[in-house]
Amino acid sequence: MGLLARAPWIVQLHLAAVMPALLLGAWLLLGKKGGPRHRLLGKIYLGLMVVAALSAAVLPAQVGPTVSIGSLRLGFLHLLVLLTLRGVWMAFHTIRKGDIRAHKRHMVMLYFGALIIAGLFSLAPGRLLHRVIFG
Repeated sequence: MGLLARAPWIVQLHLAAVMPALLLGAWLLLGKKGGPRHRLLGKIYLGLMVVAALSAAVLPAQVGPTVSIGSLRLGFLHLLVLLTLRGVWMAFHTIRKGDIRAHKRHMVMLYFGALIIAGLFSLAPGRLLHRVIFG
């Protein structure tokens, strides 16, 4: 846990959004849909995903090829920031229109694309979470 405590605040913020989103997203995907609890927790989940995406936008790329813009190094995972923000908007927009099928599709894509796939990349050797989990 010492590594996480010494990590930059933006990394800590990112993880503070991602970890509950991972659990909450699974609960929302597997649980009963449409009730007041689902709607409230869905809004919280989408808020966590926005925080996760915005905090990830300023994290330097550490995996694969990068492009530098000023002092910021952008990589493949930064594309997920844009896709996540679009997915959040689409999930919210489609449910407001009553398009449950599209809403479900966007929520599933958000969970597996933005959380699971990006999470697997975060376990790559040399990354902070790899060091925390595997030593």
